[in-house]
Amino acid sequence: MSTVDKIRNLAIIAHIDHGKTTLIDAIFRAAGTFRENARVEERVMDNHELERERGITIRAKHCTVRWNGYLINIIDTPGHADFSGEVERVLSMVDGVLLLVDANEGPMPQTRYVLMRALNLGLRVIVIINKVDRPHADPARALNKTFDLFIELGASDAQADFYTVYGSGLEGWFVRDLKSQEHRGMDALFQSIIAHIPPPRVAYDAPFRMQISTLAWSDYFGRIGCGRVLQGVHHKGEALVRTGTRWSKPGAHDLLNRRARDDEWNVVASQQMASTHLWVTRGLERQEVEEIVAGDIVWVAGADEITIGDTLSSPLLESPGLPPLDIGEPTVSMFLLVNNGPLAGGDGLAVTMRQIRERLDRELRVNVSLRVEEVGRADRVKVSGRGELHLSVLIEEMRREGMELCVTRPEVITMPDADGTTLEPMEQLIIDIPEEFQGVVLEKVSRRRGEIVSSYNAGKGLIRYEFKIPTRGLIGYRGDFLTDTRGLGIMSSRFIGYGPWCGDVVSRNRGSMISMDIGPATSHAIENLQQRGTLFVSPLDKVYAGMIVGEHSRPDDITCNPTKRKKLTNIRSSTKELMTGLKGKRTLTLETAIEWIAADELVEVTPLSIRVRKGILDAEGRKKAMRQALSLNR
Repeated sequence: MSTVDKIRNLAIIAHIDHGKTTLIDAIFRAAGTFRENARVEERVMDNHELERERGITIRAKHCTVRWNGYLINIIDTPGHADFSGEVERVLSMVDGVLLLVDANEGPMPQTRYVLMRALNLGLRVIVIINKVDRPHADPARALNKTFDLFIELGASDAQADFYTVYGSGLEGWFVRDLKSQEHRGMDALFQSIIAHIPPPRVAYDAPFRMQISTLAWSDYFGRIGCGRVLQGVHHKGEALVRTGTRWSKPGAHDLLNRRARDDEWNVVASQQMASTHLWVTRGLERQEVEEIVAGDIVWVAGADEITIGDTLSSPLLESPGLPPLDIGEPTVSMFLLVNNGPLAGGDGLAVTMRQIRERLDRELRVNVSLRVEEVGRADRVKVSGRGELHLSVLIEEMRREGMELCVTRPEVITMPDADGTTLEPMEQLIIDIPEEFQGVVLEKVSRRRGEIVSSYNAGKGLIRYEFKIPTRGLIGYRGDFLTDTRGLGIMSSRFIGYGPWCGDVVSRNRGSMISMDIGPATSHAIENLQQRGTLFVSPLDKVYAGMIVGEHSRPDDITCNPTKRKKLTNIRSSTKELMTGLKGKRTLTLETAIEWIAADELVEVTPLSIRVRKGILDAEGRKKAMRQALSLNR
């Protein structure tokens, strides 16, 4: 067991793709965590199937390494803004952070957000300028931009006087001075952590107390809470008091200020319990132990109702509760519906709303940024999250588990102001694009109610724009952005708060091609239809009435028959088929389909297929619904 002065608790925070998980791989290798003959995969912390496929971290994870007698607890945090709820709560477990900054890109939107959280909590920050070996890397400019960001966020003098190291996580070296020191080894990074991240401030002789910051679930042990032991020692089987606290009024945990008074929260739950299992993390694995001590990050089982922010304390403690942890509210919602299409039940094993609700209940055990609401209908449920990616990852997991369902287009969650005006979520959007594409990008962002905040031209053929844009304007824009910039643009955003409603947003300006028949699509029909737009189906794909088979080249919807067969005659021409040909279809992924659909359309999700369809399959029913909507608008 390590003494408290030999423990360091830290989190690695950065924007997406700045190299957090790769850095942890290098730390593991340098610390000798694995045997020399052990087979270790790259990005070992990304142990989730979707994380490896997408190359992003979705859930915060905890690991430990030992170096020169020190125990270093490291938390790998997500870099995408949609999973910022994972970052918000784990920072309460650490005493310092490693802020990873790309030497080429410099600070990006998520860098600003997570740094603001760390500074408000008073954490010490070590800045790591990563990827200095890449072409166009400019470590000096990245460092200057980072320092400006510290000052802008109101860092104290001690926080602004941060320690800096330079290097490459992929190559496995970090140094204090790029010019005078040899580019080899990780000792400079380890020495920085030991010297500049303080040990936990705890008391061994006080009654036991810890606060839950992360949740896990086991079918054998139930809900498992993870957090840092704030004081005291606890042995397995001893009595505990679980205390739940909540904010006493809305706005007490303002998203930008995060500083709440001690009298703005109340105790809402109290339960007597006893711990049944205790674990600590060593390397990547949990080890069961008989006691847990102050300063370490541990796992505790014993109470099924435990949740984020709950305090576990000794019965001897007079005031067992602690202020609740801040968890940002969802900004985007969508409906999950039972699949009632003609092809329902063909692929999936779980197709009923009861099974969908059970799966969402399991997700709520560990995903605290998710909200599930009943809407008074037996065929649908409303799910809210931090963004499109947050929700699409959940739906993709359900799909891979054999579930079938339909999902609607994401809609932003609005809130009323004090004077009755409608407020909507706003985002900071930063894009890096080649100069030749700035015209078309600026035009489309302005149509989506984006306002230019600043621009910067580094003189390398790329120009950076910063916008303030409603979240509605970003729904469905990522695909257009990649198309307009030929895949060369970089786009990132973060939620910055609520602002006045910006008016109508012009997003999709093309209609749908809707099938009027059921059956397999034919090459003869597709050959004629591909002149009217871009198709989503190939020959022999199953289609049905109301299913969308393509994107029309004009703004209005059209109905078509992709199952039409060629009429056969007894006359053949040796040259008739020479000039015919079929173009490749556009393959829709779950994310692109959710972004593409209109308000009256659905994405049909099955384990084997992603289809898009109209919410009302019958053509006459759609016309009737349109007439009713027009009469209501009048």
